[in-house]
Amino acid sequence: MKKRGRPIPGYSVSNQGEKIPDAQIAEYLMELYWDEWLGAMGYKKWTLYLKDHHSLIISKHKVYRMCKGLGILKKPNTKKAKHPRKLARNRTITGSNQLWQVDIKYGNITDSNAFFYVCSAIDVYDRTIVGYYCGSVCKAKHITTMLTKALIRRKVHFKSGEFEKKLILRTDNGPQFVSEDFGNFCDHHKVYHERIPKKTPDMNAYIESFHSVLQRECFDRYAFGFYEEAFYYVDQYIAFYNHSRYHGSLKPHTPQKYYDLSRRGQIPSTKVKL
Repeated sequence: MKKRGRPIPGYSVSNQGEKIPDAQIAEYLMELYWDEWLGAMGYKKWTLYLKDHHSLIISKHKVYRMCKGLGILKKPNTKKAKHPRKLARNRTITGSNQLWQVDIKYGNITDSNAFFYVCSAIDVYDRTIVGYYCGSVCKAKHITTMLTKALIRRKVHFKSGEFEKKLILRTDNGPQFVSEDFGNFCDHHKVYHERIPKKTPDMNAYIESFHSVLQRECFDRYAFGFYEEAFYYVDQYIAFYNHSRYHGSLKPHTPQKYYDLSRRGQIPSTKVKL
């Protein structure tokens, strides 16, 4: 007879007896990973931090498993980076397909206390979600596949030497974005990848704002019982957001309509400073 282990509950308990879902703990761990100083520590010290600062009753073994699943376990790195980090800087955007911001959000599966990933890319100029990925795991290959499809849909192509005309991808310093696979993708498609400094989420304000809206208007309205249900509602919401939801900063149009009108020259060109 096959021995059955104890099921993983999908949450940890605080000192006050409150159940904290793993999706929230994953957010805490990613904040630690991105922190300028705390990010240099490993999972054992992060366990102490979670206990001290978030009053969690949690073992180092669980923190290890979660860090491994998130791809943020610390490994010794003696090799020179193949794709050196390029810091984000202030820019003025005058049209679509000049700057896309990309980020990852976590959602809860309430019946199993599991969590899922949503990785979205927003065009800063027209606010369209040009691509997104939903899954129970999120690796660099999932994100690059999503972005490849977005490049094809938007017919974004560049030739060698056209540096000033390159699409800029702006991300944080998550493990998927600092990976060699993501760097190879950017080199292959001739897009310019820049990463925001740690503790500067305002430099990714447009995608952060969208994810706040996604939380408020989708995640907070539905209790997802299983992955397929969550993915269905995310699909439905992003289609609504792009094609039907009026955006106050677009005077007022939906993102897709604003993109279409600006491409045809039917609205005056504007500047977006960030």
